[in-house]
Amino acid sequence: MRTGIHAALIKGNTVNKDQIDGRKKEIAGKIKEVTGNIIGNKEMELKGKLKKQVGKAQAGFGDVKADVKKAVG
Repeated sequence: MRTGIHAALIKGNTVNKDQIDGRKKEIAGKIKEVTGNIIGNKEMELKGKLKKQVGKAQAGFGDVKADVKKAVG
């Protein structure tokens, strides 16, 4: 199960750079997507969606790295 950065820190787990950077990209992408939608700029909206998905993938990679690190030792 995927948990957020805040939950990981509360449990005392470490958070890696990919998790942080990925979630920052997800947030920035969502902001860009919504802004593009509001102002009617489809290109901006699509770029925001893309950035959000790239961030989601990076955060997922970071989550897997954390799980492997936790399982190994």
